Amino acid sequence: MSEAVPLTVGRVVKPHGVRGELVVDPRTDSPELRFAPGAVLRVSSARRQSITVAAARPHAGRLLVRAEGVDGRDAAEELRGAWLQISPEQAGESTGDPDEFHDHQLEGLRAQLPDGRELGVVGQVVHTPGGELLSVDTARESGVLVPFVAAIVPEVDLPGGRVVVDPPEGLFDES
Repeated sequence: MSEAVPLTVGRVVKPHGVRGELVVDPRTDSPELRFAPGAVLRVSSARRQSITVAAARPHAGRLLVRAEGVDGRDAAEELRGAWLQISPEQAGESTGDPDEFHDHQLEGLRAQLPDGRELGVVGQVVHTPGGELLSVDTARESGVLVPFVAAIVPEVDLPGGRVVVDPPEGLFDES
């Protein structure tokens, strides 16, 4: 039995100040829950396996996070670039909303046109201020960005391993 894939909830961008605060780019719809005091986050770092959030506050579109045991700028610097993750069990995998998906559920799905023709594979989900985009790798191009909205992605079939994409004209190079 394989271990469940952890879910990324943020990335440490850099240290902030001299007391060990971390500037974190949140990658979750629930930062107030994921970065609440006492939350334990896995860390993709060789030096630490996890951190426990002591405090978090919004700052310039990101979060300033203070973690237990991260005292001083040098300790915070060691976490630069680290991905902060939780287990699917911590996330409560199912929210009951059939139109809510985690990135790891979408990545790797086949992208197909409504008539069943293959477009490619979803390589990643890109989070932007304007909404989510599916980065689709085709035979001709890598990273074609598809707005993840119902008008363009009318169906997500997790059991079937596919998403149906009804792209506007010109989104995918047909030449």
